Amino acid sequence: MTISLFASHRTFARGVHPPERKELAEASPIEVVACPATVTVPLLQHLGAVCLATVKPRQEVELGDVVGEATAPVSAPVHASVRGKVGRATMATLPNGRHVPAIPIAAAEQQPFDADALFEEIYGGDYPLTGLSRYRPQAIRSAARDAGLVGLGGAAFPTHIKLAPREQTPVDTLLVNGCECEPYLTADDRLMQAAPRPILAGALLAQLATGANRVVVGIEANKPRAVESLREAAAGTEVEICVLKPKYPQGGEKQLIAAILRREIPTGKLPLDVGAVVINVGTAAALARAVVRGRPLTHRVVTVSGGGIRRPANLLAPVGASYRHLIEHCGGLRDSAVRIVAGGPMMGFTLGSLDAPVTKGTSGITVLSQHEVRAAQETPCIRCGRCVEVCPMHLVPTKLGLAARAENAELARRHHIAACVECGCCAYVCPARLPLVQLIRVGKVLARK
Repeated sequence: MTISLFASHRTFARGVHPPERKELAEASPIEVVACPATVTVPLLQHLGAVCLATVKPRQEVELGDVVGEATAPVSAPVHASVRGKVGRATMATLPNGRHVPAIPIAAAEQQPFDADALFEEIYGGDYPLTGLSRYRPQAIRSAARDAGLVGLGGAAFPTHIKLAPREQTPVDTLLVNGCECEPYLTADDRLMQAAPRPILAGALLAQLATGANRVVVGIEANKPRAVESLREAAAGTEVEICVLKPKYPQGGEKQLIAAILRREIPTGKLPLDVGAVVINVGTAAALARAVVRGRPLTHRVVTVSGGGIRRPANLLAPVGASYRHLIEHCGGLRDSAVRIVAGGPMMGFTLGSLDAPVTKGTSGITVLSQHEVRAAQETPCIRCGRCVEVCPMHLVPTKLGLAARAENAELARRHHIAACVECGCCAYVCPARLPLVQLIRVGKVLARK
């Protein structure tokens, strides 16, 4: 094991450093949420095609049973996150506003595991860090697909596709993303402290699947306990722990590769094109469970934080539980709560309904108080250039936003709107309070059409 410490920790060019606000939940160990009365499992929780339902109303299902099968190359199956009875197929509205088919399941009174046993079944016990070569690369990828694994950092790209080798661009480095640079969110931090062995086992399995020569875990320096936890667990392995400067969006794939490997991904290209694959720490742990124990992805760790929540916490929640259920578990909303965001405040979506279901890509719920919401009236762009100075993709965000507002798709494409990662740095520094991220999202739709 190698731990890379630098006098000035590595980072990428540009970006911002908003108030972290990690202190609200970073001291809270992961709690297992009580089983909700009903879960609603969306058939689309990933980048790609909607799954095909494989269950019928009134059918009894067990925890982990397939309820939606992937029928397209870019897709991932979904599984029952509780034992119970299937209801009539319905539609669920995701936080991004998309309406997708979903399978409701009424939870049985008796579940296979109580709270402590569920956490132990998922993350506890022995996860081997040696002798993993007995698992063949194709078997690892197949296990990832059958378990419905997707990127748990938020992008939700099917993991089995990311692990597939490409002869024309061989992978030399597997990067494990433990940055968690979004303000408020601490789920990955607590997972690295509580379950370092499954994370490392999953990283080594991903290395086998991709054929990478090197494994590096990137963690921001504001997570010292996570660094120490993984350092101790990685003793005797060749896994490197690289400590990075806290900055947003350090956890973006392109920014992480730039910080650790000093490689730039050209516009329109992927990490694979520069010999790297990036997976989230939660995805790595889920991969270890899928391969070693043959278990699918049914639960994930979610941070519930912000000045508007009574008791900030990190929760192990079943996929399909409602945002309302998690908020109630944390004591409910304070009177000062004015905005609820799915994810973190920089890239998240403001919730229209608390009945939206938790998906595989749900990293957090941020409940902002009036004090935390910057209320300011939008004014005309003054061409100050601050958005250009902080954009980690070297774009001109104001041109993209104004092109989208004018519905000029050609101008938006000319300024490389597809390259925008929607990190929100531009909107954060904009003195005119232009809703640049929202405008760019609209512009992307126009450009695609």
